[in-house]
Amino acid sequence: MFGYVRYDFPNLHVKDVMLYKALYCGLCKGIAASSGQIARVGLTYDVTFLSALLHNIMGVEVEIVRETCAEHLIRKQPMAKVDALTRELGALNTVLAYYKLTDDIEDGAGGRGKRLCFRKGFLRAKEEYPVLVRLVEKYLSEQAAAERKKEPSPDIAAEPSASMMAALSEHFLRDMGTPDTIGLFYQLGKWVYLIDALDDYDADKKRGGYNPFVLTYGAETREALMAQSGADVSFLFDTMFYAMREHLAGIRFHFNRDLTDNVILRGIPIETMRVMKGEPRPPMTVRI
Repeated sequence: MFGYVRYDFPNLHVKDVMLYKALYCGLCKGIAASSGQIARVGLTYDVTFLSALLHNIMGVEVEIVRETCAEHLIRKQPMAKVDALTRELGALNTVLAYYKLTDDIEDGAGGRGKRLCFRKGFLRAKEEYPVLVRLVEKYLSEQAAAERKKEPSPDIAAEPSASMMAALSEHFLRDMGTPDTIGLFYQLGKWVYLIDALDDYDADKKRGGYNPFVLTYGAETREALMAQSGADVSFLFDTMFYAMREHLAGIRFHFNRDLTDNVILRGIPIETMRVMKGEPRPPMTVRI
């Protein structure tokens, strides 16, 4: 995951901003617990959202504590206490960061030095959560194979990443999973892969890197792509939004769902429009 899963701040309640901040800090602590201190530099908004989503679906109450950390050495901050779920999500965050950098290296984009920061944490995660790591490795291997084949269809190209997220939902939720939870995670995985591909359109076109949108449409720039085939691209993402809404409506949440609804129903479409317009990614409105 790549940092695209964000909330829509103007329509987020203060209580949910505070919850998100606590989950973000809690995940950071979870990374340290499962993967070591250095791996905390890979902390992502995407896995923070998974923490909010999974805690709510599973009915695992988030306990807020006030603690210091590496960034806040003097003044204690409200943080989600590290539980078993947060610890394993911390390991997932490290594994995904490690493989993302591995993919960058194989694509010639560099990152060997950065990957060294995660190697020790990756090995720790692999030892403590072998099933989780094997699951990620399986689908990322399938994703790499699809890209080596230069699969032109965006739908087919995104299938391994979408399936990985669906499998992760089953891994974490176990008997609490339903067709709707599997479907929601599947669509989230598909969206993340395709929005990243659309965001990288110009760079991939310039260097000749794999990109399903480039292979399908062939426009010289993303701006030209949206001018010539914007309706097709919008329809592709709109079908994902529709499916997310349908699956979201069928999921039973144990706690208030304002935060997760805000991200899925508002934050993700807003981020999609940003990428389609080629606008720079703004910082999160609320400083963590």
